[in-house]
Amino acid sequence: MRPSPTRRRWDNSPVVAHQRRSLRVDPDSPTRLLRCAQRDRCRECGNLVEWYHRACDRPVRLHPRELPAVEVPAGCRWHVSSGLAYPAGDGSVWCRLAHAAVCPARDATSVIAPALTGLRRALAVNTRRLTDTGAFIPAAGADLPEEQRDVCRPARPVVQILYIRYLAARPVGEIQCVAQTRHRDRCTRILLTPDGSTGIWTLVPATAERGQLALPAEVMALYDLSSLPYAEQLRWRTQRCPQHAAAPTAADLVRAEWEPFDPLLHHDCVSRRLPIHGRRPRPGGDARKTARR
Repeated sequence: MRPSPTRRRWDNSPVVAHQRRSLRVDPDSPTRLLRCAQRDRCRECGNLVEWYHRACDRPVRLHPRELPAVEVPAGCRWHVSSGLAYPAGDGSVWCRLAHAAVCPARDATSVIAPALTGLRRALAVNTRRLTDTGAFIPAAGADLPEEQRDVCRPARPVVQILYIRYLAARPVGEIQCVAQTRHRDRCTRILLTPDGSTGIWTLVPATAERGQLALPAEVMALYDLSSLPYAEQLRWRTQRCPQHAAAPTAADLVRAEWEPFDPLLHHDCVSRRLPIHGRRPRPGGDARKTARR
């Protein structure tokens, strides 16, 4: 039996076919991520940020570069260890900085160090350059008064999946798939498909789960997915688009961005009105008025 001929290139060098290997997460990994320091752009100013997870499993956006620790106030220092971000210095001469402290789209009252003021000014110039060239478009509703932003669209909506309430990291129509594509980057599709089933916007008492006491005289807008089939709710829970939900072998490039909702911790994110496209409840009516998206 003759052996199969070896494939060769034009220069007679052998063609080595490397077997494809799927990425796996180490069971002892504290972040459960394939990669940490995920690059992204701030939705408010357009500057680059890096996403990390804290020990409490909550994400935080850090400035992509290290800064000298002597130029950063002690209360603003962060450090990264084993892929997790900690809000304190580690004793080194360098430290990380939360992007919120220097974001030019936010109030500058917390910026007290001259070095941070200069950094914030440089980021503001970069935001103007990105806006002038069309590379960055500010998020919708950023120029509206604070009391009217939740009327148009909650920036961090509360979503109910499998009868558990979560706080999303971005508006419902912008929640992005976390799966890895064949090009080893993050999938750009969103979970909310125009031809698929959608949830229902409703006003409910501001509680975390059943059995907990509601905040006095407070209701909140909730995007309820309980009426969808179990497989569809599970797709939202794993934060995958329909294409990657049908391919369970594809790895997750980042963790799902759902955060367990707590009405006391997330009180500032609670929206007390339905989105503007929904049906508004009548004054004095039942709190459980609904509006389909």
